[in-house]
Amino acid sequence: MSGTASPSYRERNSTADRALDILMMFSDTQLVISGSAVAERLGVARSTAYRYLQSLVSSRFLEEAPGGGFRLGLRVLEIGRLARRSYGLSEIALPAMTELAADVHETVLLTRRTGELVVCVDRAEASERAVRISYERGTTLPLNAGASALVLLAWTPEDEARRLLEAADLERFTPATLTDVNTLMDRLTHIRRAGYSVTRGELDADVTGVAAPIRDDKQRVVAAVSIAALASRVFPEAESELARKVLATAQQISDRLITVGG
Repeated sequence: MSGTASPSYRERNSTADRALDILMMFSDTQLVISGSAVAERLGVARSTAYRYLQSLVSSRFLEEAPGGGFRLGLRVLEIGRLARRSYGLSEIALPAMTELAADVHETVLLTRRTGELVVCVDRAEASERAVRISYERGTTLPLNAGASALVLLAWTPEDEARRLLEAADLERFTPATLTDVNTLMDRLTHIRRAGYSVTRGELDADVTGVAAPIRDDKQRVVAAVSIAALASRVFPEAESELARKVLATAQQISDRLITVGG
């Protein structure tokens, strides 16, 4: 992949909003949509609408319907399955996340991975000082950047993690973003040894992330909890303390998950 820096993660919201507008066209009475209907809804030329549609088809959010037009694709089913699984986890995790956010005065995220998707399934914010970041509930995050994604990959079997990274379009969001698969695999090894992940300006130049794994009753990593803080507020000597608190919160959520699940 080229080392040229890509547009920042936040600058893609316009395209993302249009993709969401298309997906929101579906309903119980509208299971198939046409290119012309999309063009009318978005107020764009039909050729532009088809570019958006083909992008959604290539990422499996949509597929071409047998009789013409487009219907929802398998990726939507995968996300729906993830959403159903995450509801219970969110309810279990949120009290501990809220307590952590109030303690460190930063935003706390809960993320899960399904296949090549890393999704923010919940968040908690402090009443003051929290970073107003774009990681909203339902946001998909890249595999190669961000503390949560790296933690979730670190406890994935190595052959699967390498396959996912090699198949992904590893974008460079900032000069600190890692895009080389071998370098990333080495990074995952270090994360496993440490037990947590710290990223400094790798997804957003202004944000430091600290993440730890959440485990189920079989000790499988099923999610990650992380702090997303303004880098200017996190001095190197504070990282170990944040890591300690994130690890404690991850353990608290894991213990409750096991208790409720049992």
